[in-house]
Parts: sequence; C-alpha cells; structure tokens
Amino acid sequence: MKLADFDFDLPDDHIALRPASPRDSARLLLVEPGRPLQDLAVRDLPGLLRAGDVLVLNDTRVIPARLKGVRHRDESRVRVEATLHRRTAPHVWTAFMRPGKKLAVGDRIVFGEQAHEAGDRACLLGALDATVKEKGEGGEVTLAFDLSGPDLDASIAERGAMPLPPYIAAKRGEDAQDRADYQTVYADEDGSVAAPTAGLHFTPELFQRLADAGVATAFVTLHVGAGTFLPVKTEDLSEHRMHAEWGEVDAATAERLNAVRAAGGRIVCVGTTSLRLLESATAEDGVIRPFHGETAIFITPGYRFRAADGLMTNFHLPKSTLFVLVSAFAGLATMRAAYAHAIETGYRFYSYGDASLLWRAET
Repeated sequence: MKLADFDFDLPDDHIALRPASPRDSARLLLVEPGRPLQDLAVRDLPGLLRAGDVLVLNDTRVIPARLKGVRHRDESRVRVEATLHRRTAPHVWTAFMRPGKKLAVGDRIVFGEQAHEAGDRACLLGALDATVKEKGEGGEVTLAFDLSGPDLDASIAERGAMPLPPYIAAKRGEDAQDRADYQTVYADEDGSVAAPTAGLHFTPELFQRLADAGVATAFVTLHVGAGTFLPVKTEDLSEHRMHAEWGEVDAATAERLNAVRAAGGRIVCVGTTSLRLLESATAEDGVIRPFHGETAIFITPGYRFRAADGLMTNFHLPKSTLFVLVSAFAGLATMRAAYAHAIETGYRFYSYGDASLLWRAET
C-alpha cells in the first residue's frame, strides 16, 4: 500500500499540549466497524467492557532520555543533543544525535553540567561522559558511557530531560509537570524514551471501577524507542523498516491471557505498544507464548490479528506507522471516518490528547 493512503488534514490547534485533568476525564471515541460512532469519556470504559475481559497494559517507565552535552575532539568543541533510543549493554546506548554530521567515531562527549557551571553540585554527580562507538544513518550513533548499570541510570536521571514528542516540544519546553504527566500511574520498568500514551488516561479510581465490573488487568513490558517519532520516508509501505524495541511477556501472563480467551473473554490492548508486543508473542495457532527479546513488527492492512480483540489508543499523526496500524485493526475506511469525526468535533490529538476504543474488524 502507499503512504498517501494514510494522509489526512489535521488543524494545528487540535494538538494537545497538556493532558486532561483528571486523567480519565479525557474524551473517548467508541469505534465499532459497521456501527455508528459514539462520543464518550474514558471514565465510561468499565461500561464498555464485559466481566471476563482483560486489559493488557504496558508497564514501561519513561526515563529522562534527552541529554545536552559538548563534543570534544582535539581543541574543537561543539554543542550536541542526544535522545537515548535503545540500551544494548549496561554502559551502551544507541541515540539519535543532533547535529549528527558533527560527530565521528572516537569523539568524546561530556553530557550535563560542566564543573564551572555546576558549582558545589559537581562533586555530587558522577561524570556523564561517553565515547562515540559507532555511527549509523539518520543521526543515530552508539554511545559507550564511562558509567555503567545503576550508576549510569542515576546520572541520566539527574541530568536528563523528559523527551517530549517533537510536536509538543516545538511549541513549548519541558517542565517539572511533565515528569508526572508523561508517565502512567502504573509505570514500573525503566527503559522507555516515549510514553505508552493510551495508558496516561488511567487512574487508581478507574482501575478499581474496572475491577468491580469484573474486568481484569495484565501487564507486559515494551520499552518504547525514539524511533516511534521518526516519519515514514518510503512511499511504498513494504519498504519501511521499523526500529527494534525490547519487550517481555512472561510465562504467567501468557498463561493468564490464554485462559481468558479460552473462557470467552476478550483481550483489549491499551496502546499500540502492548498490541505490537502481544502480536509478536502470539503464534499462528493463536496461542500466546512467553516472549523476551526485540520486536520490529510493522502491522499494515491485510495483517491477520492473532491476539487482540480490542484496542484503546490515542489519535495519531497522519502518514504515521501508528495510523497505519489502527487502519489495519479497524479498517482504513472506518478509521478515516472516525478521524474526520474526531477533527470535526474537537477531539485532542497525540500524546496528551483524547482516546479511542477500537474493536477489531472481521477479516
């Protein structure tokens, strides 16, 4: 299919710069192929599910993965910015760097506060220095840090900034409120550089109401990389390659989900990240198996879904892999109509925006 098939006009003022408050007050568009659209709110979710259904949520935690630093090469100094992308060893990260053209293998980069800027704080912070180990395409580099493991994590947490999506960062700076807003209330496993944004709508009170309605929850982990923000650059979708992301579905969770399905319950993924991971863990026979490793699955129309019956997700960019995915799930015509309705009726788009609940189209 062609990328142009997934384009639509989105007015700039529909991009949400702050989330709804409280979180579950955000709007929710119910999309059932073949049925009229329904305008609801996230707090209505318990009434849209059945006892015996299960929500699958991604419990990854966003780290402050945007780092500013200075490249050192002989006597030359250049200011650079890194967005950490994927951890490959206790001391090694791949990152998207700006300006990438100013970097070469062997360059030293000093991130964060300099001694003359930090004053007394400098002695409290471990040096966050790295060497450019490899250089790839599109500004992606491999950084080998001097620190490793928990020491590296602590230094990144001290000096890094929350990596807001570029369509928000272009309009305002990151602030202290984003440290709370851009994190799900159930985040548990450090490693993402972007939030699983459908999960931002959940509150402890909503989880309690779901439990009271007999709806179960299950948690999986997919560490979202910065590649999620990259545009699709090929007009032919078959030529696009996703960046790999690390995920895990443990044996107990796989067993629970298989039991839910065997008992007639539905599996509803919260976010495209949990859906992509669950589909990666599910075999052709529809059995969900334990999964531990990387996935680069790219779901396009024609894909046969094996695990997910429903999907709760935010509203996505035109011509993005995520709009392609939801079109594969509920049907391109259905999603084009749903997005046209959302734009016309003032739904808020993207990471801090409103949500939709999609039921899978029969194929």
